[in-house]
Amino acid sequence: MSQHSSQPLHRIGVFDSGFGGLTVLQALLHHIPSAEFLYLGDTARLPYGAKSRQTVARYAVSAAEFLLAQGAQYLVIACNTASALALEDIRTAVPVPVLGVIETGANAAKAHSISGDVMVIATAATVESHAYSAACAERDIQAIEKACPLLVPLVEEGWIDHPITRQVLHIYFSELLTQAREAALQPDTLLLGCTHYPLLRAEIEATLPPSIHVIDSAEVTAAQVAAAIKLSAAAAPPPPPRFFATDSPEKFRRLGSRFLGQPIQHVELIELESSVQP
Repeated sequence: MSQHSSQPLHRIGVFDSGFGGLTVLQALLHHIPSAEFLYLGDTARLPYGAKSRQTVARYAVSAAEFLLAQGAQYLVIACNTASALALEDIRTAVPVPVLGVIETGANAAKAHSISGDVMVIATAATVESHAYSAACAERDIQAIEKACPLLVPLVEEGWIDHPITRQVLHIYFSELLTQAREAALQPDTLLLGCTHYPLLRAEIEATLPPSIHVIDSAEVTAAQVAAAIKLSAAAAPPPPPRFFATDSPEKFRRLGSRFLGQPIQHVELIELESSVQP
């Protein structure tokens, strides 16, 4: 774009298997308003959680290569499963910086926790990978993880403040706190290990004891990206984000607008494999 030629903006690519990563994009737009953003949701192949590590890595690398071909200078993997299973594959495949949501969440947990004991809620696939436990252990804190498989469909149904959602949260956290007591842990921090969960933050905080600090993985990821890149003042406002999906642009627009917190006007339909592989 000619108006940006003298001071090119950073173009940041954001990737998720579906819609949840739009909570990360929403936070990025707030923290880095002068950057250009590209968002890719691999909606044709979700959920990643049911796939093997090799398949997740292949899908995630193809998505990263597509965003690179669109000019991305920095990649945010706003997908917990891809961050858990494929981050190193992505970093090997592309020549730009890559940040995953698990490492940013663990960094924030380390910064906030006084007791050194942290709780993590996530999807079954992320919990089974033990990626959060490993990332926390690398930072000398201890994590206890719990899979909460009902939360994603409740969020996608739009039942954010529904009585059923509150009841499900109560059951999950009662079990998690019991699990922590039995392990002789004193957790003071809860890490939201799925990008759908920020939409439930108010309900989660209302369910938990007030002594437990809730870390929004989307917010801390955006803050760490903002700290990692230095942007000079732009000569003109950046263009609006571009959105790509591998299936059903209309569904992406409708459901994605809820996650982004603002209307999505246009979604480009792409085929990942044919776009990035010979």
